[in-house]
Amino acid sequence: MLSTTADSDSGTVTIGATASTSVTASVASSTTNSFADFDFANGTKLPAKATLWIGNATYKPGSSTAYVPVYLDRDTPNTVIARITTVNGTGTLKALSGTNYKTVDTVVIFRPGDPLTQTVEVPVMTATEGQQFTVKLREAPWGALQGQSTATVTAKAYIDATAKATGTFREGRTFTPSGTLQFELLKDTHKRSVDGGWDRWATTLSHGRAQTANGETGLYVDTATYPGIEGPVYWSDKGLVLHSQLLKTPISYQGTSYNYGASVLDGRNFLASQIGYGQYEWDAKMPSRRGSWPAFWLISTSGWPPEIDIYEGFGYQSYWDFDRHISSTIHVGANSTRYDQRGAVIQAEQAYGLSGFSQGFHKFAVDIQRDYITWFVDGQETYQSVNPFKGFRFYPIMNVAVKTTGAYADGSGDMTIRSFKVYSAP
Repeated sequence: MLSTTADSDSGTVTIGATASTSVTASVASSTTNSFADFDFANGTKLPAKATLWIGNATYKPGSSTAYVPVYLDRDTPNTVIARITTVNGTGTLKALSGTNYKTVDTVVIFRPGDPLTQTVEVPVMTATEGQQFTVKLREAPWGALQGQSTATVTAKAYIDATAKATGTFREGRTFTPSGTLQFELLKDTHKRSVDGGWDRWATTLSHGRAQTANGETGLYVDTATYPGIEGPVYWSDKGLVLHSQLLKTPISYQGTSYNYGASVLDGRNFLASQIGYGQYEWDAKMPSRRGSWPAFWLISTSGWPPEIDIYEGFGYQSYWDFDRHISSTIHVGANSTRYDQRGAVIQAEQAYGLSGFSQGFHKFAVDIQRDYITWFVDGQETYQSVNPFKGFRFYPIMNVAVKTTGAYADGSGDMTIRSFKVYSAP
């Protein structure tokens, strides 16, 4: 669970990525692993990021479409996500949205193994020789370094028009458990204690009840240790609730006074929840409260890092929208030291048509295989990374942290888990 920042959304109307990004109809049957021989140094190194560029383009006056290239300079070890929009030209030969072209606000996605060039299609209404408009990144790309971020698109009668990209692009996978069901969260068999055990969850983290290094202001509490507080973990008619709260009376812990209660279930000693390869899938409803920080994440049984974050909700960030944003991250390193991290904060409504994560229940899953780690929401692939953690075993954590000094009273501070399943693979 690491802090992540991103630019805020402008609220403009979007055109779906499928409609605005050229790909051929054929679909790759499997992911090409260009990094099979990379030395991950036992989970401490990642391959270099690709650099994403937007290229200048030309189109013919009288044509109906301008094709603008978006490309990577090398194979990517992880999904690259770029939000791209059009901007009016300047000067006497400026092209205007609604008059000369139709506004495009879209998402371009490169998955590992994809060709290195795609084209954004901009509908042209009318154009005269030399007219120009701009295509640009709305923010730095996720999963790649940023090359040229703004491109000029010019109407030219006597220069070959920029061609539409061709190639075979892999469609996103659909989540299907491929392992053996090893564990299922059920009310009748659910157990927990302060430190957990082979058949139960812990209500603390391996290093205690606080995460001050993250700037968290909430203390991970339980009623066994702090009787009289609102139950931080309890069953409702909707599922298992992880409840965060403004404490009625501050609690002192290791010399610090805490005004907020956080909630966690940690599987570090719960053997049935631990796998090396396979899938984890949660069906959950997220909080909506500013300052809440819900997460599903995995830690290596040999110590942190490695870490795999299936979902994080950065409610302490002003840009974060609990109903539209999702986040996925991996952390590499050793001996309690992180060397690198890689991931994405995705505006899921625009990129994948997914939304309403605090309004209803949605499924969050990860598939850990020897070559790739793949993330899913409601069965749709949302991110993928080459797997640097070969030979590791993981345990799950589900929690609602608190990171605020405010009233902590808006919306809901609860995460409700309707289902949680673990599938193990050989």
